[in-house]
Amino acid sequence: MTPRKTVVPPRTALVIGAGMTGLATAWFLQEAGVEVTVVDRRQVAAGASWGNAGWLSPALAVPLPEPGALRLGLRTLLSSASPLYIPPRADPRLARFLLSFSRNCTPRRWQVAMSALAPLNRQALAAYDELARGGVAEPTRASDPCLIAFTTEAARQPFVHELEAVRAAGQCVDYDLLSGAEARDQEPALSERTGAAVRLHGQRFLNPGAYVAALADAVRERGGKVVEGLRVTRVQDHGSEVAVLGSDGTDLRADVAVLANGAWLNRLAAPFGVRAAVQSGRGYSFTLPAGGLPTGPTYFAAQRVVCTPLGADRVRVAGMMEFTAPDRPADPRRVQAVIDAARPMLPGADFSRRSDEWAGPRPCTADGLPLVGPTRSPRVHVCGGHGMWGIALGPLSGKLLAESIVTGRSAAELTPLHPLR
Repeated sequence: MTPRKTVVPPRTALVIGAGMTGLATAWFLQEAGVEVTVVDRRQVAAGASWGNAGWLSPALAVPLPEPGALRLGLRTLLSSASPLYIPPRADPRLARFLLSFSRNCTPRRWQVAMSALAPLNRQALAAYDELARGGVAEPTRASDPCLIAFTTEAARQPFVHELEAVRAAGQCVDYDLLSGAEARDQEPALSERTGAAVRLHGQRFLNPGAYVAALADAVRERGGKVVEGLRVTRVQDHGSEVAVLGSDGTDLRADVAVLANGAWLNRLAAPFGVRAAVQSGRGYSFTLPAGGLPTGPTYFAAQRVVCTPLGADRVRVAGMMEFTAPDRPADPRRVQAVIDAARPMLPGADFSRRSDEWAGPRPCTADGLPLVGPTRSPRVHVCGGHGMWGIALGPLSGKLLAESIVTGRSAAELTPLHPLR
C-alpha cells in the first residue's frame, strides 16, 4: 500500500490581479494562515470588476455560448449597434476563439456546461455571507424582486425556457410571470412597450467598485499587501518557490502564485500548460441620476441592458458584449448603442446626464466555464475566465481554490473547471 503523500501548506502566496477573483482568493488564503501579496498592472478593480452591472444572480449565471448566439448571424455580429459585436479586423487568435465558441453553441454542450455551473451557483451567495462575517464592510443587497422586462409574451418565452433549464440542472429558481401592466405597476419607470416580465426572487446586487475596494481593504487589514501599478511580465517556477517578475525589474518570491489577471490571463498562464483561450468580451456602462429610472434591479433581456441602483440617487446602466482586444480603446458607438437600446423602454430617463462612462474586458472562455485550479506546475494556479459572472462566482471560486492550494485536495465542483482541460 502506497503511503499518502503529506501536503505542506504554503506559507506565502503571490496573487496577480486585484479584481474580485484575485482578491477573494487572497482573502480565503489568509483565512488558512497564508501570507499574501496581491499585484495589479493598474489598480484595484481596474479591469472588469469596477463598472459592471453588479448583479449577484445565480439564477442567471448560465454558459455564454448558447444555441441562440448562432442565430444572430454574421451580419448582426458586425454591427456596432448589436448587443454582441465583433469589430471587423484581422485577428487569427479571435477567429480561433470564435470557431471554438460556435462549436459549443449546441443544446447538449450548453447543458453539460450548465451542469458544471449549477453546483457553483448554489453556493455563490453563501461565499459572500462568509466574507461579510469576516469583516468585509461593503454590503450586498437583496434584489427581491428584480424584473426582467420584455416587449411581448412571445419574446419572454425563450428566457422562461432557459430558467426551466437552469432549474432542471439542479438550481432553485423562484420566479413569477407578470403582465406588462403588472410590471409597470411595480416599476413605473417602464414604458408602455413593456408587454411582459419575469419577477425573479432570491437574488442580490452590489456596487461592484465599492465592494472590491472594501475587499482589498480587508486583505490589507489582515496583513496582506496590495501592490498597484506593477505590470507582471513573467512567472517562473524555481522548484521550491515561484518568482513574479515585473516590467520595472521587480522580482517577488513566494511559495505559490495565483494567476487572476482577467482578460490578460493567457500571456502568463500559457507557459504552464494552459491552452484554453481567454478572450476579452468587453462590456460598457455609465451612471445616471435616478430620476426616470427603475428603483430596483431591472434587465431588458432582448436589448441586453441592465439597470442597477447605486445608492438612492444613482443608477448604473450597463450592457453589450464586444469581442476585441482588452487594451483596445473604447468605442463610443457602443455607449450610444446602450442608450439607443434602453431609451424606448425608459422614456423618463435623461441619458444626456450620464457620467462615469466605462468599458471593461470580461474574461470569456469558449466553453463558458471558468478556469479554476492548478496548472502543470504545482506552485502556479489559475482563477479566471468567468465571463460575465466574475462578480457572482468570484468569491466562491476564490474560496474553493484557496482550499485546494492549502490542503492539496480539489473540491468536486472544480473538476470541470480544470485549467488544463
